[in-house]
Amino acid sequence: MPQESREFGRELRRMRMAAGLSLQQLGQRVHYSKSQLSKVERGLKRPTPELARLCDTVLDARSALTRLVPVPRSQPQLPAPENDDEVWLMQLRKDGSSSFQPMKRRDVIAAGAASVLTMSSGAPQILSPVPGGAETLVEASRMLFDQFRRLGQVSGPASVLPPLIAQTHSLEQFAVASAPRARRDLLLLASRYAEYAGWMAQECGDDKAAIWWTERAVQLAAAGKDTGLAAYAQVRRSLISLYRGDADDAAQLAGHALRSDAPSRIRGLAAQHLAQARAVEGDYDACMRSLDQARDLLERDSADPSQPVLGASHVPDVVSMFTGWCLYDLGRPRDAAVLLDTETARVPAHAFRTRARYGVRRALAHAAAGDVEHACAITAEVLPSVRLTHSSTIRADLRRLSRTLGRHAGHRSVRALVPDLTDVLSSTS
Repeated sequence: MPQESREFGRELRRMRMAAGLSLQQLGQRVHYSKSQLSKVERGLKRPTPELARLCDTVLDARSALTRLVPVPRSQPQLPAPENDDEVWLMQLRKDGSSSFQPMKRRDVIAAGAASVLTMSSGAPQILSPVPGGAETLVEASRMLFDQFRRLGQVSGPASVLPPLIAQTHSLEQFAVASAPRARRDLLLLASRYAEYAGWMAQECGDDKAAIWWTERAVQLAAAGKDTGLAAYAQVRRSLISLYRGDADDAAQLAGHALRSDAPSRIRGLAAQHLAQARAVEGDYDACMRSLDQARDLLERDSADPSQPVLGASHVPDVVSMFTGWCLYDLGRPRDAAVLLDTETARVPAHAFRTRARYGVRRALAHAAAGDVEHACAITAEVLPSVRLTHSSTIRADLRRLSRTLGRHAGHRSVRALVPDLTDVLSSTS
């Protein structure tokens, strides 16, 4: 075993004995078996970050054990944003399938101010700007965006991404031929479509495309005289880093956005991600300070109500929900479960993706707190929504839940759940 595993085991044993706890007593408090902890102490089993944080809390170790466990990165380093001014050619076929082809913007400009939407059944069809009526177009597209968000809550991201991309390009091309005021409105709305396309790309598991579309959203917003979205791109990248297990990179990106002169909502979202990074690092005080800062900034939000909201739109109290998840990462699963129970109950019934995301996290908190039967009941309830939404990020949390429940493989409720849980994980991979 690696040296850090042996070092962790020795330190865990020293702290446990200093606290006057037997292996069985510590196991009962962190909901690990005596044999599992014994293997960790002897360096025969690699400690997980979750176990380290739980033991830190029980032994009042002030993150000493967490610092001994390197957090594994689930994927390689984040790719740098590409600034080659690329657009995508979208092709729709008569059988309903679609595909995308990268294309330089100068090639599109050479072809004239046209949409990049084409039909593969014949010659390219040019979407010409309609003289006048720009305000009606903005209003209709704004209403359509809300429908896309609702669709994204009840379907897989791959089904939402193609029309989002097509609409982004269409709005951009209409803006080219519009008067200055209408051009600005169209570009800002196009930036929101591009930002949501980035989120759906991440839900598909394609981080490179997620970054590309987020950067495209920044460019469109800047063309519409909104420079605040540049900081939001750092917020989005910090979230991707968190899912990759790179808390250091997430903290740096969120910190840059937080110190910027971006609108208060963007800085509030940055503070939330910084809190998450601090929680993963086991720093309770820094995490709580960031969450307080996030609440203060979000309460001061004065965003244009005519523009789609950035970030979560189906969570009534996003800071409280984030607090629940941070408490889990801080090794306080029982406190996390109480808060996640309360906040998840407030999520609208039609928001299947949001309910699946926080339902899985809620189940994970209960499982880590030792409420295995309740955790299994929650999991069984949300599995249909997980299957429906086909989310890469929810799947990552579901795998963590599966590993946690695996520590209780002999429990009757776990045995009953395993076939459905395994089926959902395999069908969404």
